[in-house]
Amino acid sequence: MSTKLLLITPPFTQLNTPYPATAYLKGFLNTQSIPSYQCDLGIETILALFSSEGLKNLFQEIEIIKPELSCNGLRIFNLRERYLLTIDRVIAFLQGKNCDLAHLICNCDYLPEASRFYPTDDLEWAFGTMGLHDKAKHLATLFLEDLSDLIIEAIDPHFGFSRYAERLGRSAATFDEMERTLIAKESLIDKIMLNLLNQKIEFCKPSLIAISVPFPGNLYSALKCGQFIKKHFPELKIVMGGGFANTELRSLKDPRVFDYFDFITLDDGAAPILSLIKYLEGKRDKSSLKRTFTLENIVVAYIGGSSLPDFSHVDLGTPDYSDFLLDSYLSVIEIINPMHRLWSDGRWNKLTLAHGCYWGRCTFCDTTLDYISRYEPNNAQILCDRIEEIIRQTGQIGFHFVDEAAPPALMRDLALEIIRRKIAVVWWTNIRFEKSFTYDLCLLLKESGCIAVSGGLEVASDRLLKLINKGVSIDQVAKVTNNFRQTGIMVHAYLMYGFPTQTTQETIDSLEIVRQLFEAKLIQSGFWHQFALTAHSPIGLNPALYKVKIENQKPGAFANNDLIHRDSTGANHELFSAGLKKSLFNYMHGIGFVIPICDWFDIKTPKTTISPNYIKQIIGNQNFDPVRPNKKIVWLGGIPSIRYYTKRKKNQIFEMAELTFVNRKTNLVLEMKKIDAIWMYEQFVNNLINNTLKITFGELEKSFELQTGNDFVLFWNSPVMLQFRKNGLLML
Repeated sequence: MSTKLLLITPPFTQLNTPYPATAYLKGFLNTQSIPSYQCDLGIETILALFSSEGLKNLFQEIEIIKPELSCNGLRIFNLRERYLLTIDRVIAFLQGKNCDLAHLICNCDYLPEASRFYPTDDLEWAFGTMGLHDKAKHLATLFLEDLSDLIIEAIDPHFGFSRYAERLGRSAATFDEMERTLIAKESLIDKIMLNLLNQKIEFCKPSLIAISVPFPGNLYSALKCGQFIKKHFPELKIVMGGGFANTELRSLKDPRVFDYFDFITLDDGAAPILSLIKYLEGKRDKSSLKRTFTLENIVVAYIGGSSLPDFSHVDLGTPDYSDFLLDSYLSVIEIINPMHRLWSDGRWNKLTLAHGCYWGRCTFCDTTLDYISRYEPNNAQILCDRIEEIIRQTGQIGFHFVDEAAPPALMRDLALEIIRRKIAVVWWTNIRFEKSFTYDLCLLLKESGCIAVSGGLEVASDRLLKLINKGVSIDQVAKVTNNFRQTGIMVHAYLMYGFPTQTTQETIDSLEIVRQLFEAKLIQSGFWHQFALTAHSPIGLNPALYKVKIENQKPGAFANNDLIHRDSTGANHELFSAGLKKSLFNYMHGIGFVIPICDWFDIKTPKTTISPNYIKQIIGNQNFDPVRPNKKIVWLGGIPSIRYYTKRKKNQIFEMAELTFVNRKTNLVLEMKKIDAIWMYEQFVNNLINNTLKITFGELEKSFELQTGNDFVLFWNSPVMLQFRKNGLLML
């Protein structure tokens, strides 16, 4: 019997776009001619809950159970008729279906308001007079967050738009608390989700259900789905995989988990799911399963005997976004910062440039696990084929490349291929702030549609960056982010505090570095997170080298990744959490730069040792990269027109030429000696016009000096050539 799969992403990941794991897997299954159907139970549950019918049931349940509500909760409940009247229209607006509602929302007397609205007295500075739609989107988001607060208070304390029951899944060394929650009375949200699940099973009629659990906040819902399927569809087999299993369940021992799933697979899902399908179809023995946990004789068994190799990243097929309700996702603005909002505003097609991380050395990272350690890049031609296919599938030109760190050389090749094919695309990705991101490369990325990058600055301290083995320095970060700033690409910085041995002084100095980066507009948004020690990182494997002591040495029977540790030489890191986050919130809104660093904290802190002009001095000394003979030269513009003329100066006549480029905004007109211009024109016609990496600086140098008899390096650094370089003549 052939197998048909139902691929499920359980609640909740994102409101604005589907999580890509099942789309990747469906794309692979297509290459094997295995039928599948996928669904995002998260967005469908949200749409059912946040509807007039869903809110009616919510308010009725509150009336029945009569919880003791706070003043804020009581206010929302008392405004229930207004919420019922407006909810469907607001959801449609956030789906982009009735944009004219923005006028009513911004009147500030249309939406019912509770505590989430209290800081919004004056949003004019944030959105301006032309930002009506964005302002309305932000207010509509606050409207939903108010309702979320009521749900948490009155109905389900585990609720969250993207982190449902996350606490139960995070660092759950034993399964006890999770099981108690699973056997408790079903909540309203459980009922909505399970009703939708029942509909999907009846519609799809699968023989195998695959549930992807990317984060701890998806685990409870995944188990709840498994519980329902086991009870009502006992003939169906259930497999769970995804990021949570890959990091947390590698030493799974608790058999109770298999009351909810039949199989759990680790790492890339393609080969394990194919091995499982062949086993269930009777074509392989059980011993041929690949990286799979299952239950044998009431004991958890790990089976990895399959000879089937992992599939190359190139051979996994194009992610398939069919079946998702792509026009029903909600574009929300939780925070008004233009870079930060990319995670929640707009529908992004997710794609990966390379498997794993090309650096793979950061000491806090899970570098021993497959998703980091096995680096395998794709190529630009295949990636562009997939981009064009996904655009045809979805009708959306926005892409988020979800790499651990996108390789600069592959980004360069991809950008050139996008430009060559004339694909209209908007994209952003995660990077390392390494020196490869020159001004020229950033300009190329911008031309191809790159609007933003995010990267790990981590602890903004050179000593700690070396300890992290990040491979970057503060000086380098400043120069790279300045290159992005000059080309109009936004930058988000991942920030860390509490790294082993980090002192109070280093924490304060790190914040000062961050302040200066924001003030100089080198980064536009950021996020502080406290260091977490994981079992599969170099620090977790060798804690003594980093002067930390692990306190929970004995692994639990369920999840094992986060390790409780003690940093005996560092600061009391918890004391800095609130001040770091408060200051960052202000910096992201372009304010608070003149407030002394110490004023952000409730504790006494030392003065910073960082010069107030430290970052400005670094970027003030920045110039074009030095020339290198093997560097490739690319021109982003077209073929110019050329006009010859003579110029008289001090009774001397000079043969001159004028090259004119018709650009999108204005004409670029450059004057130079006739002999230089003729040579330059020939290069545009013969070598530079196709945006390909076929000529090097050294080859241009040889050609120029042979034809003109002049020094090419002097010519390359002349004012007229600097004009060329600022307008698209790139050295890559």
